[in-house]
Amino acid sequence: MEETRRSATVQFSVPFCDVDAMQVVWHGNYYKYFDIARDRLFSDAGIDLYQLAKDGGVVFPITRTQTKHILPLRFRDEVECKATLVEAECRLVVEFELRLAGCGKLCAKGRTEQAAVCMEGWTLELRLPDFIRRALGTLRDNG
Repeated sequence: MEETRRSATVQFSVPFCDVDAMQVVWHGNYYKYFDIARDRLFSDAGIDLYQLAKDGGVVFPITRTQTKHILPLRFRDEVECKATLVEAECRLVVEFELRLAGCGKLCAKGRTEQAAVCMEGWTLELRLPDFIRRALGTLRDNG
């Protein structure tokens, strides 16, 4: 039986402020698009990382990023960014696909990794909090 991974997709039009003089999206903006899709993925699961930092004293800094650029995004392209949860045990690992809406051509693939850090003492947590794992579907209650 194949496991279904939690995912979320956002759609947007590339704004003028994200492109260079050739009307091509500057490479650093891909991470902004990934962040928007990742936020939707977490919010769909009922997780607000900002509120978690405020109330729970835990933050989730990005520890590793990776992007494979395949086809350039350009000004006013209609784009879909899909975020898929790959791991949520000891860290949060999310993979991304950026596609042209409509035709579905793959423009970029990416991946981010995030660690859980307790703000009191700035210590690395070796396991994600149970309620995060439960919300994301990687921790099942016994019973």
